[in-house]
Amino acid sequence: MTPAPVLLRAVRRLGSDEPVDLLVRDGRIAAIGPDLPAPADVEVLDYDGRFVMSGLWDQHVHLTQWALARQRLDVSGARSAAQAVRLVAQRLAAGAPAGGAVLVGQGFRDGLWPDEPTVAALDAVAGDVPVVLVSGDLHCAWASSAGLRHLGARRVDGLLREGDWLPLQGGVDRLPDEAADALVTDALRAAAARGVVGVVDFEIADNLAVWRRRAAAGAPPVRVRAGVWQPYLDRVLREELHTGDAAVPGGLVEQGPLKVIVDGSLNTRTAWCDDPYPGTSDHGVLSVPSTELEPLLAHVHRHGLRAAVHAIGDAAVRLVLDAFEATGTRGSMEHAQLVGDRDLARFASLGVVASVQPQHLVDDRHVADRHWAGRTGRAFPYGALVRSGASLALGSDAPVAPLDPWLAIDAAVHRAAPGDEPWHPEQSLDIRTALASSVDGHPLALAPGAPADLVLLDDDPLTLARTPGALSDIRIHTTYLAGHPTSP
Repeated sequence: MTPAPVLLRAVRRLGSDEPVDLLVRDGRIAAIGPDLPAPADVEVLDYDGRFVMSGLWDQHVHLTQWALARQRLDVSGARSAAQAVRLVAQRLAAGAPAGGAVLVGQGFRDGLWPDEPTVAALDAVAGDVPVVLVSGDLHCAWASSAGLRHLGARRVDGLLREGDWLPLQGGVDRLPDEAADALVTDALRAAAARGVVGVVDFEIADNLAVWRRRAAAGAPPVRVRAGVWQPYLDRVLREELHTGDAAVPGGLVEQGPLKVIVDGSLNTRTAWCDDPYPGTSDHGVLSVPSTELEPLLAHVHRHGLRAAVHAIGDAAVRLVLDAFEATGTRGSMEHAQLVGDRDLARFASLGVVASVQPQHLVDDRHVADRHWAGRTGRAFPYGALVRSGASLALGSDAPVAPLDPWLAIDAAVHRAAPGDEPWHPEQSLDIRTALASSVDGHPLALAPGAPADLVLLDDDPLTLARTPGALSDIRIHTTYLAGHPTSP
């Protein structure tokens, strides 16, 4: 259904004090200028000098996991395994989940813990209650004995990591589709209230089928680019869907890229690196070698799909760039957290977008100082990537970080949590670059013909960016999707 035309009076574009009017018709910007005439069929809304810009995209989310994480026990504040166990005990003391359901916690980061997370420690407080704690980076989990049985996992003494955990991730909560879909809709409405108009969903699931089911029940409040994983690739190829093609009528859901994970994570010490982790001979985990990655990328490239390839360690980054170069595939590298100096310029020369999640550097700076000691000058190297000509796309990796682009923008600009000193400030982005990397390639300077995916702001982000942390609290007035208000 095409939204009614609307004239937005007295809005200010970023960097300008002069108010203009903005006419929206058929879901697109029809005209911009001072004192535009109001056609008879157009609703007129006065925005009294509020700021307007292109709506924001989160280029990397796991939507179902994020929606579920908003309901889970928060263990992100645990500074030791013992403290995490105490949080579980406190939650169980308030009442075990009904009907023998699993107690799921979210967000622990064990990279700096002084003690080991063991099954026995959870068993001591959980007994027969299944408990599964999911790490902040999603690359490992810690379960009680009953939790391991719930997952159908092999018995381990500590953490389930990488290949032992990732295939089990979707079976933690086991909610009916209707219940999970309702949580996702709530999460997307909350995102729209923060100015979000689009997300790239990398949920480990049959995303084409999932989003067709959801769209049939009602249009999502944001645009969704649904990534595809290799187990579900044949269906996408049979339908001859290319990246960017509409996957449902109306076009709010479109086919996304193939997602591939080639290494692990920093916090789990499984990112594949040139140098071993301190005190070990371990270089991390290589999940997909070049002999598998290159044929796979060549295959999807022939069929019109882009690729989004996870690489965190510097050895993994180089391998992925080599694969893009060998196959001519277009797409993005997801994370690119540790990059060798000689590889920086290759992003631009190969046309590979660096899809990065700045909130990770705030969360992981101390872990990086320990486990990437002596190399942190090229960790999360956003400034160097931009100076080398690379295109950046910002995201959250929710639930690893909250689905709120303003947190990512603030972290990219200031590289510090409020009250902390900036971490390698030479790698900071200026505010305009951070904003431009958050709007899915649309220009910050709005122009006629562009989609009317807009956010109206009570505050000027260019001004707020001067104060660390201020962007996180920016006030959103209204978000428009194709000219239709999705918030408030």
